[in-house]
Amino acid sequence: MKTLIRTVVTAAALATVTAACTSSTGGTAPPPKVSLGAVRLVAYNDCDDALSGLREHAAQNVGAWGFGNAVPVMYMEDARSVSPNAKSAEQAPEHSTTNVHEAGVDEPDLVKTDGNRVITVNDGTLRIVDTATRKVTASLKLTDSGRPAGGAADLLVSGDRALVFFRGGDIMYKSFAPPGETEYVLVDLAGEPKVLSRIKPQGSYVDARMIGSTVRLVTRSGPEITFPQPKDDVSEADRIKANQEAVRKTPLDAWLPKIEITDASGTVKKDTVACERVSHPADYTGTSLLTVHTLDLAQGVTSAGTDPISLAADGDTVYGTGTSLYVTSNPRWWFAPVRPLPVEDTPTTSSSSGAAPAEEPTPTDPTVSAQPTPTTPPEETEVHRFDISSAGAPAYVASGKVPGRLLNQYSLSEYEGHLRVATTLSSEDGTKSSSAVYVLKADTLAKTGEVGGLGEGERIYSVRFIGAVGYCVTFKQVDPLYTLDMSDPAAPKVTGELKITGYSAYLHPGNTGRLIGIGQEASEKGRTLGTQISLFDVSDPVNPRRLSQLFQKDAGSEAEWDPHAFLYWPKTGMSVIPLSQQNESGALVLKIDDSGVSKLGMIKHPAQEQGENTYQPGIQRSMVIGDSLWTLSYDGLQVNDATTLAEQAWISLR
Repeated sequence: MKTLIRTVVTAAALATVTAACTSSTGGTAPPPKVSLGAVRLVAYNDCDDALSGLREHAAQNVGAWGFGNAVPVMYMEDARSVSPNAKSAEQAPEHSTTNVHEAGVDEPDLVKTDGNRVITVNDGTLRIVDTATRKVTASLKLTDSGRPAGGAADLLVSGDRALVFFRGGDIMYKSFAPPGETEYVLVDLAGEPKVLSRIKPQGSYVDARMIGSTVRLVTRSGPEITFPQPKDDVSEADRIKANQEAVRKTPLDAWLPKIEITDASGTVKKDTVACERVSHPADYTGTSLLTVHTLDLAQGVTSAGTDPISLAADGDTVYGTGTSLYVTSNPRWWFAPVRPLPVEDTPTTSSSSGAAPAEEPTPTDPTVSAQPTPTTPPEETEVHRFDISSAGAPAYVASGKVPGRLLNQYSLSEYEGHLRVATTLSSEDGTKSSSAVYVLKADTLAKTGEVGGLGEGERIYSVRFIGAVGYCVTFKQVDPLYTLDMSDPAAPKVTGELKITGYSAYLHPGNTGRLIGIGQEASEKGRTLGTQISLFDVSDPVNPRRLSQLFQKDAGSEAEWDPHAFLYWPKTGMSVIPLSQQNESGALVLKIDDSGVSKLGMIKHPAQEQGENTYQPGIQRSMVIGDSLWTLSYDGLQVNDATTLAEQAWISLR
């Protein structure tokens, strides 16, 4: 008996997907190469070279149970223009946009607005709301009734085109899990919305970025390998040997990412990335491929498909600028088992319970335990850079490596030809840790400088780079906010340090000389107590200080781990964050000026019925449109006066 195991390993909320490809028997030409002087980019010579390299590297990383030391998961194959009634862009009221890392680089989110329309997808149905009439003017069901919609979906919008991201299946954090079905749907929003094309990749979705109308999709896929069914009386060494033999007999087609594209007429095109469009860094596992797809929403899917290029590497975090796309990962983390946390130490998130997390919560998603093998992988972060400054397929530039692990995309920042990378490095037994910021040359990803020794015994909870200055928060019992002078790439240095209780999980630039922090207050022993919003004076980098703090006891906010949930409107100083507190949920409305943080009020959505019970919808996003504040929950949109917070309208999305 043999078991088909798809070797795709995913990380919670960071999962990846393989996507649109060109034919392996022809298709478009290889992607352009970038001249890097002494740096040698390693490309496969031909398909035989690609197969040999992938087989041997994968064989070196296969274990007794396949890729990873966890028991394999077996699963069944998944069977399953301007609108005439819309105002022109010039007439659109002043409005906020998605809170993104880099200006001009849009990120997928639950809701988008152009001032005239609010566009969102819920339960598999796209809805367009007219901001003037405050009514749903159009809707389009995007998922089949036989397939789970998966709740809300992310989307990107450019003009009258929307790209909707459906991520299928549950994701197990840092453990071995099947990918589920993922689909990208391109929708024409002009007049009655209609589907232009559907893109179904094999694998898992990492992330996407959009500049203008051009979207770069990053997906991650693993080889389809049939491993022999292990027997109880076979040693681990023999199992590994048998699995290595299976890897070495696997054809190249098992690695090459595949894609299925269905156009508006229902015609299906299936493609595979050509082997000459696959590159690899000097060191790689052979267990997964990153693929970058390019899709211009204005043009739609052309004969070139999504013009993909692939890299034999792992990836879980995406960061983009106007000219560069970075994908980072720690491959050993993907393939090492995770020890289950003791019950009393398991972190909780306040989004579900309304209560603050227990002592020293993990700043990302909660861990789902895998196998109890106490192996700890080396802590290294791999960084891969693609040049996206030209139209068409991006160019793979270089790969680099730094010690430690990233927190999220805000740990990365490109500035004046250099990439800053903030990581935390822990000892193998987990008893010691410290953080550092590394400066790499953007064209080679070779190290230029570093500053270390941040937060001895602690780990990074938030990072923000603003120009030549960096801010880093570490936490265990107190919250040191470090200010960093990054003006000399070869000699970055710490210029100031502020120790306060609690921590900031997200940092946002305020007015000149001001920094806003969203996180948790904590006791002197490090036990979290509830959400805090802090205003820091960082005008003197040697002496950062906290000017104001607003504390909400036993509360948590989605903005602590998802910056898209944070709204800051500089024009009036209004700020909004989702808030869960005990048995109630809503949106906390604040005023943040140069002197402090004050509470303006709390917005709540109407109670909803569920059988014989009622519940309070949790607010996820907020937007300023004209003189009104719009808030989004799973159940609907509410409009409130931005000054008085008086309710103006309720728009059901159910």
